[in-house]
Amino acid sequence: MKRVKVLPAALFFGVLLAQAAPARAQTTVGADLDLYSSYVWRGLSLTNKPVAQPNLYLSFPAGNASVTVGGWANIDLGKYDDPDDDISESGGLSAFNFAEFDPYAEVSFPAGKATLTGGITGYIYPNDAGLNSDFNTWEIYGKVGFDVPLAPELSIYYDIDKVNGAYIEGTVSHAVPLSEKLSLELGGLAGFSAGQAVPDDAASEDLANFFDDGLTHVDFSAGLPLTAGVFSITPNLHLLG
Repeated sequence: MKRVKVLPAALFFGVLLAQAAPARAQTTVGADLDLYSSYVWRGLSLTNKPVAQPNLYLSFPAGNASVTVGGWANIDLGKYDDPDDDISESGGLSAFNFAEFDPYAEVSFPAGKATLTGGITGYIYPNDAGLNSDFNTWEIYGKVGFDVPLAPELSIYYDIDKVNGAYIEGTVSHAVPLSEKLSLELGGLAGFSAGQAVPDDAASEDLANFFDDGLTHVDFSAGLPLTAGVFSITPNLHLLG
């Protein structure tokens, strides 16, 4: 079964380091690096030790739309040596372990005060221990975000390979000005499973992302973006339940 360690409540910290540079007119090459005290995916704890999560992407215009292709990864920074208490996506056999790679491609376009996005992403696990190639899968997704107070966004992901079910996520965010150049970014998120839970008649080879359908988790976050030229450094805090 895939990603079955449920995290009832968690508090974890992160730092986002970002750099984006124009490759040519209206085309952007971007690189992000997240550093987190643990890896929590849709409310599920996949590690309980620090991770690094780099992301490299290319965005370019296509008429009125914007196309983005990229790759995101999770790297276990520490070695796990307590099989009873440790949680490691990669199996924890070594430090700096490349545990997950997610290629993705999406297209976004404006529609009045809304932005519509559609895309596809893969989940690739290169290790023999922990999550391995048996759990590789693909999702298609759609998002709609609104340029209104609280910036609400609704996303729907559908697994088209191993799980064959939907995950729905709603978010809101708000920036609180602290000074002329500094704001505190507050966010709220709620996730729901709609067919990604363990079925009643599950066979041993069936995969699922959650134990039950319905509300999977809520996430409250606070971040403080700090900029220096083309770089942005954002310490942030998440409280999950």
